[in-house]
Amino acid sequence: MSQQSAAGSITVYSDYVCPFCYLGRASLSEYQETRDEALEIDWHPFDLRSQKRNPDGTIDHSVDDGKDDEYFEQAKQNVRRLAEEYDVEMDLDIARDVDSLPAQVVSYYLKGHADYETWLAFDEAVFEALWTEGKDIGDEELLVELATAAGVDEGEVRSALDDDALHEEVREQFNDAQRDGVTGVPTFAYDGYAARGAVPPEQLERLVEGT
Repeated sequence: MSQQSAAGSITVYSDYVCPFCYLGRASLSEYQETRDEALEIDWHPFDLRSQKRNPDGTIDHSVDDGKDDEYFEQAKQNVRRLAEEYDVEMDLDIARDVDSLPAQVVSYYLKGHADYETWLAFDEAVFEALWTEGKDIGDEELLVELATAAGVDEGEVRSALDDDALHEEVREQFNDAQRDGVTGVPTFAYDGYAARGAVPPEQLERLVEGT
């Protein structure tokens, strides 16, 4: 892992449709509560649907990505176990048919054009909309609603969603993540080291503080 985090931050690669990314953020929040100073999240997008994407960005659900019903059943069991362990309420445990690309585009735009608190408010709202409310975060009207609630101008959100160059930039971010050695999410990176998965707060503490 070559990614170096900025001072006072932890790098997090994630995809909103990944339940373990949501659970990993809950673990990170637990760890944050033990710190005197909060770590900002240096978020990097990752696309779990990359193998199924058509050139225009749409998803071809007929493509075999090697994840069968047995895989998803095991994933569901792991999600339920970690949700109980981290005391997280979830309406869903798997989101197989939800497309996170529009949400990642808006989030990436806000990361570069808004202050950190605005981006974080939107980021958390997207996770909660999907995993605690069961909403379709591929719905652009929902994303506009979530972003405006975070204080972003509606026209700005719609422009970002319609920006082909921005979509291409986000897709390049997915490629960059793979070049950085990210093979799955969530991946937490700090000072050249990494932890993959919804690891417990104690492991995040070891990653950051070396203890």
